[in-house]
Amino acid sequence: MTTAGPSQGGNAPLGGSDPHQMGERGGRSLRTRVQRRPVHGVLLLDKPLGLSSNDALQKAKWLLRAEKAGHTGTLDPLATGVLPLCFGAATKFSQLHLDADKTYEAVALLGVKTSTGDAEGEVIAERAVHVTPEQLAEVVGQFTGRIRQIPPMHSALKKDGKALYEYARAGIEVERAPREIEICELNVHPAPANGSKFAIQIKVKCSKGTYIRTLAEDIGEALGCGAHLTALRRVATGDFEVSQCVTLEALEGMDDAARLACLKPVESLLPDHEPVLLDDENAGRFLSGVRRRGNWHDNAHVAVFGTQPRALLGTAHVKAGELIPGRLLSPPEIQQILERTP
Repeated sequence: MTTAGPSQGGNAPLGGSDPHQMGERGGRSLRTRVQRRPVHGVLLLDKPLGLSSNDALQKAKWLLRAEKAGHTGTLDPLATGVLPLCFGAATKFSQLHLDADKTYEAVALLGVKTSTGDAEGEVIAERAVHVTPEQLAEVVGQFTGRIRQIPPMHSALKKDGKALYEYARAGIEVERAPREIEICELNVHPAPANGSKFAIQIKVKCSKGTYIRTLAEDIGEALGCGAHLTALRRVATGDFEVSQCVTLEALEGMDDAARLACLKPVESLLPDHEPVLLDDENAGRFLSGVRRRGNWHDNAHVAVFGTQPRALLGTAHVKAGELIPGRLLSPPEIQQILERTP
């Protein structure tokens, strides 16, 4: 159910305008404008139901008065939960988080297939449901581990430069190659449903590129009755969990200092990177893109810090004792982070 990519456009406030703070004078709309500023860090947002990831990003960006923002992969409007938002220097490392495993909790209604695989689509087939606990245990084994999944037509994947959902809206079905994904953990249990309906609750930890909507449909087919997704919540992405998240409603109720205090440091995006410390002279050369030599073991993932004071300089990799720069922060970014660090 997730797709990854940069945040562009959208219907949320742009250029510092909040649609909730407008008035009318002489027939012309007045927009409240805010003074943008450099903000650096990661905001763990609990995305609300019905809001696109980009709309949520733009709202948080407005509340923080941030100059630059992006996210680490989208959640559908019908999904809620963990949405890491990157500000300032953190946007340089947002792509690294796309590879992180994700954990979802979902509900699928059995016996009903829809055109989109979720509750927004039209019903296209209905079948009787006769599911036993043994069958549920069997599908858990069938869909755990490395499996192949055909991406849904209602997705942002591109075909000849056009998103699949554009073809789907035009009533065109295009061939999609199956992709290999990994289901690390899977739990499937009966869930409450209205009236005579039957539903299952799914909790899954999976690799990037997994479509939970498709997983629910495939489980429904394996059970012989079909299914569609009715609820989806992302409860973890990498080391970030929903218990660490803040809601937009809570952010709106905070003052400026409290909002900034919600930001995690930029290096929180680099949990698997080995830290390397450089003194002032070597830090300056490293920031200029110059390789440094030292007693370091080969390592593809390194986070480099200056020591006086300690500050993230960027990422690198080590080969044959050489520290080779990767993505680097600029001196102004480092200074801005230090000035705002308690």
